[in-house]
Amino acid sequence: MTPGGGSVLRRIVQTVLALSLASGWLTAGAPTAAATSDIGEDGSGPRQLAVVYSADALSRMRTRAGTTIRFSDVGLEHAWAATAIRHVAGTYAWMRDFPADDDGSYPFKPAKIETRKYFARAMVKAFAAGATADPSVRFTDLDPSSPWHRWAAIAVTQGWMKVAAEGRFAPDEPVTMATAHRGLIGALGLRSTASDLREIHTAAGQTFRVPSNFGSLVLGLRLGLRYNAPTGSEDLDVGPTDPLSRAQVAYSLFRATTLPAWGVPNMRTQYDGIELPFLGPKRYDMVQWGIRYAGYPYVWGGEWGFDRPEPSALGGQPRSGFDCSGISWWILRADDGGSWDIAPPRPYAGWSLPQRTSAEMARLTTNELRYGRLEPGDLMFYDGNDDGVVDHVDTFIGNGFALDSSSTPGGVTIMWVGDGWYRDHFVYGRRILPA
Repeated sequence: MTPGGGSVLRRIVQTVLALSLASGWLTAGAPTAAATSDIGEDGSGPRQLAVVYSADALSRMRTRAGTTIRFSDVGLEHAWAATAIRHVAGTYAWMRDFPADDDGSYPFKPAKIETRKYFARAMVKAFAAGATADPSVRFTDLDPSSPWHRWAAIAVTQGWMKVAAEGRFAPDEPVTMATAHRGLIGALGLRSTASDLREIHTAAGQTFRVPSNFGSLVLGLRLGLRYNAPTGSEDLDVGPTDPLSRAQVAYSLFRATTLPAWGVPNMRTQYDGIELPFLGPKRYDMVQWGIRYAGYPYVWGGEWGFDRPEPSALGGQPRSGFDCSGISWWILRADDGGSWDIAPPRPYAGWSLPQRTSAEMARLTTNELRYGRLEPGDLMFYDGNDDGVVDHVDTFIGNGFALDSSSTPGGVTIMWVGDGWYRDHFVYGRRILPA
């Protein structure tokens, strides 16, 4: 199942109504909700509403009080990033990278792909304006006389960015989502926590192969560092290896520099020293397969993890990504001998799970499991709005963690479900793997 109309709505579906009203961009009643497909998973936290901005509302966004800086090219297509752009290039000059036009307004170039040298400069300006570089840091492709050398060398000295192969900084190569998250998680003081996630293991010493920058991808999503595009506008979503536009970098930098005081300590509490219970061969393979998708975007109706498009017989999802039941399907469901065929490369055949949505999966539960009886591989069902209907699901992996794709973090993570919202809204579990 996939949401329809993504390409048609690309220019008019931009952001979340609640966020717009709370931030003061719009007054109630100014936007109108755009039509979206009603095919897909409605759970995964509060569903984002698409918004259509009027010309008057956009004008107010451009001239909002609090900064005298005006931007000449932040139009309807990038209204979702307007507050972030104003913060990083108006209130602050971290990304005010281009000279003003004759009328005094500044170009931001929101659609332009950000490069590593610009990202390094923005990071240093935002987090370490007075820092100096280790004089031993040298690059084969960036001379010390270059005005970009200082920013690159400080970013590397701080551990926020890596030196590429053969001593290259690659200053003009694109910034990917993984690069941005690694840098920002380091700047927020979470490198040790990211390292613990990267070294995730079981109580018996079993280790896992994890993607590059795995820990910072999980933490970045949990802290909301990536924009989660609303339904109908999933072409704005990015995965770990995708290059980021300047608008997307602005959003990530804005989020990282405006976190609530409890944000970073909360991540340390949940993930420092992360350890899973002993896993038998089937459950180990299941967890190993699932964690490789950390950082993939939340896509309403999404159920596909390969780079190639999903077969049309299954819905034809154009890009990789998952909603809550979609990732559980991807991890657990057995091949059907037809279009659904992912084993191999998945190293196990899977198990019977023909239901597609969280509500359907919950209805077929014959033995409802309390939280204390959950085992790795069990489905966990939630009633997020307390209306008596299951609207979210994830896959328990033990010791208070689950493989989860939610709209609020905006993608696939290892989610802490031992307390807080997840524990409060947990209804019951369902066993999928045989004993």
